Amino acid sequence: MRRLRFSLPFVLLASPFLVGVSDTASFEPEHRLAGIGAGRRDISDELLDRRTELMIDTQSFAILRDPRALAGAERVLGRNLQKLFVDAERRTGIPASLLSAIAYLESWGDAKAQSPAGPRGIMQIATGTARVMGLKISYARRYRTARERVRVRTRGGKLAWKTVKRRIPYTVLVRDERLIPEKAIPAAARYLARLENELGGRDWAVFAYHCGEGCVAEVRELAARAEGIPSRFSVARVFFSASPAHNRELYKILQAHMERDWSPTYWFRVRRAEQLLALYREDRQAFRKLFESYRYAGDREARAPHRLAVWIKAGDLLYQNCDDLRRAQGARLVRAFDDPRSFGFRLPEGLLGRGDDRDLYLQASPSAIGALAYIAFETRRLHQAMSLRQERFVPLEVSALVRPLDEAAAPPLSNGRRSEAGSHCSGQVFDINLTSLPPGEREALQFVLNDMGWDGYLGFIEEVPGAHTLHIGASPSSRDFFAQVYEDGLSLLARR
Repeated sequence: MRRLRFSLPFVLLASPFLVGVSDTASFEPEHRLAGIGAGRRDISDELLDRRTELMIDTQSFAILRDPRALAGAERVLGRNLQKLFVDAERRTGIPASLLSAIAYLESWGDAKAQSPAGPRGIMQIATGTARVMGLKISYARRYRTARERVRVRTRGGKLAWKTVKRRIPYTVLVRDERLIPEKAIPAAARYLARLENELGGRDWAVFAYHCGEGCVAEVRELAARAEGIPSRFSVARVFFSASPAHNRELYKILQAHMERDWSPTYWFRVRRAEQLLALYREDRQAFRKLFESYRYAGDREARAPHRLAVWIKAGDLLYQNCDDLRRAQGARLVRAFDDPRSFGFRLPEGLLGRGDDRDLYLQASPSAIGALAYIAFETRRLHQAMSLRQERFVPLEVSALVRPLDEAAAPPLSNGRRSEAGSHCSGQVFDINLTSLPPGEREALQFVLNDMGWDGYLGFIEEVPGAHTLHIGASPSSRDFFAQVYEDGLSLLARR
């Protein structure tokens, strides 16, 4: 086996799968990512640890893309709040670093923070949970006087207008201990300590803090019946042990909670928040540099809408017109594989470029073509593992590769969102049209994209909301790996 070096600790499995392939064989890359898609069925403890590390690291985007992340770190690590966190640790055993991380994620250290969903305060505690914690939320009844005109009958029986006064009751909040850090932080620490004791793990206590005790009980019950999960299981083991083809019932409940509030990823996010706060404490300049790397060029005061908006820099937009595409042929840009049966994706006629220029639009960077081929490989592999008797694999339909900027640039969409078409002139992104995919294969593709995204290899978003077209690109740190996958594809073609 050979290892490749990247800036992130990528999990690679290099195997000689190309040996002895026939002319009709499906592409199986020599360079592989371990534990992705169908590979989740057999995840060793060592691989679980590696995937967990990658998952924690990729939570940086979810945290640092918010422009409040910098001021929030300073606020949470301030002397007054840290005294409360340390005191709570001394009384309950829950680390001050963990409590700080939760406050950082939940409110950026703002004692008056309020969620539209109802939770309030520095620890974002819901009303029902506050009662369980013993926090007081007191209301008082008040009255206001309102005047209104009503029609009444006079003594003579005629109708007349008269102004009357009415007392209208209303309630006011007079005390909410969720908004008092001196009350909320110790209460949250005691709550987490109880959850840890009852659930047998701090990771499950953190999960339950976000998702609720009933949610966690449901997930743990399914995990206890699942295949290949030991009797003492962690949040990470449960998260990485389910897929559409393996432990499907567990996968479906996790998916439902992901769609509701991303709770299954909360523990990973808290771990990353702990690391980021430690970095801020040790080296503010390094933290600030990392924070700046996640700013959105379109509006530095706004949250980056997706990873590609951070990964694709202005210097990557290389191709202004078709002449630029011609000059890059065979060098920075390479032709996409046009063998749907082997590579699992197809290039539709008539949608990429026009006339004599069509070949220019069938190109992308080697890393983009490699990423496309790898996504198709993992999607087909997972789809086969799902054993859908009435459904055959359909090659993924590529609807866009490279485009010159003079064609790709587009005005903002009607909903105010910026079109993603302009980033195609980097050669680093491509689009896949989902409309022709059968439902099982679409589910497999979405799972593979999510799985590779959790490990930091990919970013993706709908090209236009509701259009069922995904805009996909590899992370800068994984492009060398996907360029190797592209070379694996060339090796397959050379063997024929």
